[in-house]
Amino acid sequence: MKEKSISENSSTTVENTLIKAVLSGEYPPGSTLPSERELSATLGVARPTLREALQRLARDKWFTKRKGHATIVNDFWKLGNLNTLENIITNTDQPNGQFIVHLLEVRAALAPEFVHKAVLSNPAKVVAVLANSSELEDDCEQFTLFDWKLQTKLAELAQNPIYLLIMNSFTEIYNLMGRLYFSHQENREVTREFYLKLLAMAMAGDADKAEQLTKEEMIKSIDLWKKSQSI
Repeated sequence: MKEKSISENSSTTVENTLIKAVLSGEYPPGSTLPSERELSATLGVARPTLREALQRLARDKWFTKRKGHATIVNDFWKLGNLNTLENIITNTDQPNGQFIVHLLEVRAALAPEFVHKAVLSNPAKVVAVLANSSELEDDCEQFTLFDWKLQTKLAELAQNPIYLLIMNSFTEIYNLMGRLYFSHQENREVTREFYLKLLAMAMAGDADKAEQLTKEEMIKSIDLWKKSQSI
C-alpha cells in the first residue's frame, strides 16, 4: 500500500481503504498485514483509529486478529456475512459482470418465495404497489426506482424480516445495475409486462401463480442481462 495521508482521519475511512486493498489483491487471503505501527504510518492515522477499524473488520471476518501475532487476511468469500457483501459492493468501483450475475442468481432464488408470501398474506398491499406500474415513463431511471421499490416492498410484505435485510444489502449495486439493465428498451418492455401479469395475479390472490411467474421472470432477467452486456 502506498504511503498517503487520509484527510478524513476516521476509522470508517481507514476501514474502506483496507477493504479496497484486500479486494485489489494487495493483501490476498492468507497473507498478513504489516504491523500496526507500519500501517498507521502508511495511512497517516493514529493507532487507536487504526485499531478501531481493524476491530470492525475482524468482526466482519475480513481479518483474524491474534494477540501477539500478525493480523491474517481471511478468505472473505468463505467467512464473510451480509456486512461483507455490503462492504464489497460499496468499495468496488465497477463490479464485474460475473459478480452481478451471481447477485441476480441469489435474487432469482429469493424473489419467488417472498412474492408468494407477500401475495398470500397481503394481496391488497401488493396490488397497491403495482397499481401505477402501467403509468411508468419509458425511462431507465424511473424503471430502476420503481423496480427497487417494488422488490423491497414485496420482501417487507412477506413478513420475514431477513428477506428485507438481504435485499437492503443490494441497494447500492442495484442502483448501478438497474440503470444499465433498463437502458435497453427490450428490458423495459419485458419488465412492464411482468408488472401487469403480477398485478393480475395479486388481484386474484393467486400466490402460487405469482411465485411461478416471478421465478420465470428472474431467470429471464439473468439472460437479458447477459445479452445486454454483450451488445
